[in-house]
Order: sequence, then C-alpha cells, then structure tokens
Amino acid sequence: MKPTVPFELKQLAVNCGVNAPERFVETCDKLESLLSETNSHTNLTRICGHDDFLNKHVADSLLIAKYFPALTHEKTAIADIGCGAGFPSLILAAAYPNLQITAIDSNQKKCAFVTTAAEKLALHNLRVVAGRARELNRQPQWQGKFAIITARAVAEAATIFRETKNMLANDGKFIFYKTPQQVIGDLPQLEKFSKKYNFTWKTTEIYTLPGGDGQRQFIFSATL
Repeated sequence: MKPTVPFELKQLAVNCGVNAPERFVETCDKLESLLSETNSHTNLTRICGHDDFLNKHVADSLLIAKYFPALTHEKTAIADIGCGAGFPSLILAAAYPNLQITAIDSNQKKCAFVTTAAEKLALHNLRVVAGRARELNRQPQWQGKFAIITARAVAEAATIFRETKNMLANDGKFIFYKTPQQVIGDLPQLEKFSKKYNFTWKTTEIYTLPGGDGQRQFIFSATL
C-alpha cells in the first residue's frame, strides 16, 4: 500500500501560507503518482521514493514562500528557468493560484511531462515553454515579462542572470535556489554585475530541509 502523505506536509503548507492545505496535499499525492509512473520509463529525475519526493521536491520548492511571503498572495509573473520535471513550477502553481508561472526548459520530454501534469492537476496558472532561455532572452516578446525569475538545481547563478536579464521587469527580482556551498561560489561572480546593472545581491539564512535532507539558502537581487 502506498504510504499516505504525512501531516507534516500539511503543516508545512500552512506555515508557508498555502490557503487550501488539504487540497495542496492531495495535489502533491497525485503529482507523486504521475512522476513515479512516468519516471519508470522516462528519465525525469534521480530523486525517487516517497520521503525524497516530499523533502527534496515538495518542501524544497515550497520553502521559497517562507522567505518571500508576498508570493502567497500577490499576483506575480514568475519564470522558472530550467524547470526540469517541474520543481518548483508545479509545486508553486499548486500552492499559490495567484502566481502566473512560466516553466522553461530545453528538454522536450521534461516539458511534455510538466505540461501533462499541469493539465491533469488542473493547474491553470502554469504554462510550459520548450526552449533555451538565452534565446528567449533576445526575443522582443519576452522582454521585461517577469516580476521574478527563479532557478533551482540548474546552472551557476551568474549564467542564469546573463542569459535571462532582459526578461526581468524593471522592478523585478532574481531568486535562486542554492546550497550554502553554491552560494560561496556564486556570489563573487554575481557581484561583478552589480554596478553595471544597478543590482546588489543578498542571501537568506541557511536552513535545513525536512528530514535533515540537506541545507539550502536563497540568493536574491535587490535594486541599488
């Protein structure tokens, strides 16, 4: 028998400002089934198992709202660069209907999964774009389109910044999911862009994922 989603996930959802935590938990349960079924024949993620799904996919994606609580209620256009199998895109879309999320990835199979999952989970606030961010960044229709650009487990933050900076709105913000070790390497590279683009870069506190499944930290931009 498939284990049930523990109460801790519901409590985490409440703590992260999810307005309908019971429905969110049900959606995560359905998403886990879809991911497991598809991953059995298509390589979407190396993170498998119920606890890993909850800790390393769901909680890791959701905890952005603890540090940026405006995401829980403000209508915000977000680009998830290199969305992979849909984390954080699918989780954030399920948790916060106010968000308008564009999941971007060059991997067609992963884009197809995220599209199918969004349809089956009725996540009408999520759309998927198959393509390379650096190419979209040069196209007029994508200029200044997003209030927030985020990325999780993709590339160095400086690379994402260079390849997507034209897509950010004038008062927008970059928020990158990182480990503390990655922050040490990424911050000096990001700071090289600060004066030219009128940004400064900040970090959140270091925190630990549920189950002790690793430490995380966010790097985010602020206007000088």
